[in-house]
Amino acid sequence: MTQLVIFDCDGVLVDSEPISVRIDVEMFAEVGIAMSEQEVIDRFVGRSPEVLAEAIEEQLGQPPPDGWEERGERRLRQAFEAELEPVAGIRDALERISLPVCVASSSPPERLRFKLELTGLYERFAGRIFSATEVANGKPAPDLFLHAAAVMGVEPGACAVVEDAPAGIEAANAAGMVAFGYAALTPRHLLAGATGGIVDQLSALGPHLVP
Repeated sequence: MTQLVIFDCDGVLVDSEPISVRIDVEMFAEVGIAMSEQEVIDRFVGRSPEVLAEAIEEQLGQPPPDGWEERGERRLRQAFEAELEPVAGIRDALERISLPVCVASSSPPERLRFKLELTGLYERFAGRIFSATEVANGKPAPDLFLHAAAVMGVEPGACAVVEDAPAGIEAANAAGMVAFGYAALTPRHLLAGATGGIVDQLSALGPHLVP
């Protein structure tokens, strides 16, 4: 029986992924690396920022120029301030779910809070927000989900995870949790490992999560 619902943030709670992907493409181009939006989605969505930085260094053969990451962060924050919205249907979905909920995301804590505050969702999860910076290995390793469950005092087998990225589905499965795939923007075949099923609308989660 499910006792805790763990939400990914980007693409599940906040509609940040199209913005982030666009900025990533721009920042890659700034250092001379041509990468399409689809390549960024395939390689980096759902992964920790360190994975992107490592890919840059590997391709360049050296670290990116001084200030490059800071410029990218400023550009991203400005775009979020202008464009970021909650994912369609998330408020209604949260109203329908009576179980305890938390967030477990690859984003750094300060960026997580910024996005959730911008979209009016922060208070819904305050005190129950977990970042990959708190564990040794980010998604697709199970560490972050296991950490969230331990802090929340719930056994992994009693947790359900809502994810829109293959790396997140893989992490949930590795943690022994039920995984639900959210396929609004992600092709359904990439979420085929979702053991709880795949939904196109977050409001459809309610009947699956009745305690």
